[in-house]
Amino acid sequence: MSPANKIVRQLLQSILLLGCLVPVGYAADGLNVLLVLSDSNALYQNFANTYRQSLPVGVQLHSLQRAEDFNGQHADLVVTVGVKAAERVAMNTTQPMLAVMIPSHSYAGLLAQRPGNKLTSAIFLDQPWHRQVSFLRAVLPERRKIGVLYSTDTRLEIAALRSELSDHGFTLIGSALGSDDDLFTRLESVLTASDVLLAVPDSAIYSSNNIRNILLSSYRRSIPLVGFSQSYVRAGALCAIFSTPEQLAAQASRATVSFSQTRKLPDAQYPVFYEIAVNHEVARTLGLSIKPAESLRLQLEKLSENPR
Repeated sequence: MSPANKIVRQLLQSILLLGCLVPVGYAADGLNVLLVLSDSNALYQNFANTYRQSLPVGVQLHSLQRAEDFNGQHADLVVTVGVKAAERVAMNTTQPMLAVMIPSHSYAGLLAQRPGNKLTSAIFLDQPWHRQVSFLRAVLPERRKIGVLYSTDTRLEIAALRSELSDHGFTLIGSALGSDDDLFTRLESVLTASDVLLAVPDSAIYSSNNIRNILLSSYRRSIPLVGFSQSYVRAGALCAIFSTPEQLAAQASRATVSFSQTRKLPDAQYPVFYEIAVNHEVARTLGLSIKPAESLRLQLEKLSENPR
């Protein structure tokens, strides 16, 4: 996709998210929002800039650049970005909270820190399983054994993934990594039985310290890794389906507008919009034929319309 077309798509997405939700002449007068970033890295800054620009007139927005800067400051709504900020705010306030860019499996733990508080919601970082499986069907339809390695500390909905894969003729090769297990011994056992490795947002496994060796291990067995961010594709994953900070910020703005009108937060939700990235050099190295990202998007949309 050309840069110009990409910008147009992002603008249209923001219009779709926001345009039909803000009545003509409506301003969220007096709504005080506090945005808490986990840290000042570029991804979080991109989120903050888009979120700020997407809010309607009248919202009073204040920002904190690090999770550690939050000490219970008052706001009508606290929007957190990233896991670190979400955990910090959850432990230090009972104010309404929208946690954005957190893995879905971490949400239950977040709620446990705020028992009985109904003014808590989230916009997840990861894609729903049905979309992820449709992506696998579009990218690698002949590869049916899907390896997933995850740590026992996560609340990964592995049964739901197994069911979704099974419904479409795939087999899940899942393995949980315990605190006493060796990561690469367990990884090798998964790779031995799989023909695709599906990465999940689990920092105990897919950390910056481990990803290079995980990629090398999969390469040695000619097994492609399907990632969950653009950075994974740059690092050497075959492809990824993911939502950008800008897309998640537009969705968070929509939730903020809804809260300003009703003083209720929407249910926790997965990303509405997404992008696809492909590393064609990796595909050539592994001897795989893979369609361009835009062709995969069109195929994925058709699969979503006809899920069976």
